[in-house]
Amino acid sequence: MTEPLYQILGRHRVQPLPDRKPSWLKVKAPGGPNYLRLKQLMRSLDLHTVCEEARCPNVGECWDHGAATFMILGDVCTRNCAYCAVAHGRPPRYDPAEPERVGEAVATMQLRHAVITSVDRDDLPDFGAWAFAETIRQIHQRLPDCSVEVLVPDFQGNEDSIRMVLEARPEIYNHNTETVPRLYKKCRPGGRYERVMRLFRYAKATAPEIPTKTGIILGMGETNEEVVAVMRDLRDVDVDILTLGQYLRPSDAHIELDRYVTPDEFSYLRDVGMEMGFKHVESGPLVRSSYHAWEQVQGFAATIAGGGSAAAIPAPFPIPVSQFPIRSAGV
Repeated sequence: MTEPLYQILGRHRVQPLPDRKPSWLKVKAPGGPNYLRLKQLMRSLDLHTVCEEARCPNVGECWDHGAATFMILGDVCTRNCAYCAVAHGRPPRYDPAEPERVGEAVATMQLRHAVITSVDRDDLPDFGAWAFAETIRQIHQRLPDCSVEVLVPDFQGNEDSIRMVLEARPEIYNHNTETVPRLYKKCRPGGRYERVMRLFRYAKATAPEIPTKTGIILGMGETNEEVVAVMRDLRDVDVDILTLGQYLRPSDAHIELDRYVTPDEFSYLRDVGMEMGFKHVESGPLVRSSYHAWEQVQGFAATIAGGGSAAAIPAPFPIPVSQFPIRSAGV
């Protein structure tokens, strides 16, 4: 595969970035009736979504389809990753009633697949593990047929915290790798690449029947060779599902964009991943960890079934958003 020099060496860009985003990154601005209704529901229940806090480019599409990724444990992170739009600093006191409100929202929406993530909470004794576990239990209690995917922080590698979440029986256990080892100190100073691999190794040893998942952001200075090497490491710890997407710089205060990865490169990396043995690879410029998460579940199920067609998984949102009972804040 012939590539420009800057794509091979990563840090030595020969071709300057274009003044405008490529056509494949253009999306419709959010604002449809379903989007507005779902936003009202989240505010009425005093809930946060990573879709908003991380300024996801797919928020309009996903919310118009009634899909959202709930962000628990507040909206202030104790870490300061160079690529992330979520606020960082000293978080407010955690509200232990939050899992019940998330369960209520999921039941109201009648979701068939719910995604739960959080900020890092290095200030809490369990790093937020109880909140994840209780949220899983609340959703399963209210809506037993709803599958729950958790996108967890690294819990500083604490095995008790990892086990606590797994014992609540999520249907998918996800933690994002984010970038290649060489860029960790620059992009993710609070994280450790080796810790990520230990987390997945321990998760599989503790609950081998629960699928594991991770995501990598491209365009921060990595090379394709480095990405493929990370993919090999992830297969070595038996990660099942992989997502690959384009880094989009949230502001001038964040790490510079190194390059736009082409759709052909994303397709190539998807093929490489499937050949390595991942059960499902979602790879494209607009892909995020929870983007079309219900379709990723479907693709995973099809592979597990031996490459045949999986049982149809409906869109996660079977009732019209317009029928949501919206309560007033504080009620």
